[in-house]
Amino acid sequence: MLLELSGVSRRFGGLLAVADLSMTVAPGAIHGLIGPNGAGKSTVFNLITGVIPLTAGRIHFKGERISGLRPSEICRRGIARTFQATTLFREYTVLQNVLVAAHLATTPGLGPALFWSRRYRQREQRARDRGRALLDALGLTTVAGQVAGKLPHRDQKALALVMALATGAELVILDEPMAGLAEQEKAETTRVLRRLREQGVTILLVEHDMKAVMGVCDTVTVLDHGLRIAEGTPREIQTNPAVIEAYLGAEEPGA
Repeated sequence: MLLELSGVSRRFGGLLAVADLSMTVAPGAIHGLIGPNGAGKSTVFNLITGVIPLTAGRIHFKGERISGLRPSEICRRGIARTFQATTLFREYTVLQNVLVAAHLATTPGLGPALFWSRRYRQREQRARDRGRALLDALGLTTVAGQVAGKLPHRDQKALALVMALATGAELVILDEPMAGLAEQEKAETTRVLRRLREQGVTILLVEHDMKAVMGVCDTVTVLDHGLRIAEGTPREIQTNPAVIEAYLGAEEPGA
């Protein structure tokens, strides 16, 4: 497995936000993490990316333990994340945002940068070439020179995804990639996610749009009050009584 959570727990004072969670994410899959508000989804993302420490348990990525590492080191290992509220360098251009993200995964050192060494120039050119290719793939080439803060919401979401990919991530963690998008934009985002899966990128996502989740995910894990209550294919989740009761009431997932 690419990512493995084993007995992961996180306590905030007297509140157990995540309780003894075990979960695996297969390479090349789109894995959904769903649940009602307060279920612990964002906490799980923060634990995986090292934003907050575990109270108990272990997290392994590509067979190596990453729990306890700093977020920057976890990023260099191949995990990148987007947020529901897009976090961009709003005063930078679109391409500059992508280049900043690309540099997060490398440590060229002060000397090569100061003296503009050949190796440094080559690295910069590779980053620019990859950045432009990613922008083209997500339909952002025409706005590469625009200031990121002035982009429409859909393009800001797409730029956040490009920045995650620019780090060279093998696992991209997406926090509500469909939030605030129109139906056509959601369909476009779904097609992008499927293309990324075909290219070997693994995706772990939190999303409240059940139609999108059931339409794009290979596997879905369901949390409720920090506990895993179900896991399976979208079809299995749609008919799971515990999911219907705890997460969707009497309404069928995807209805």
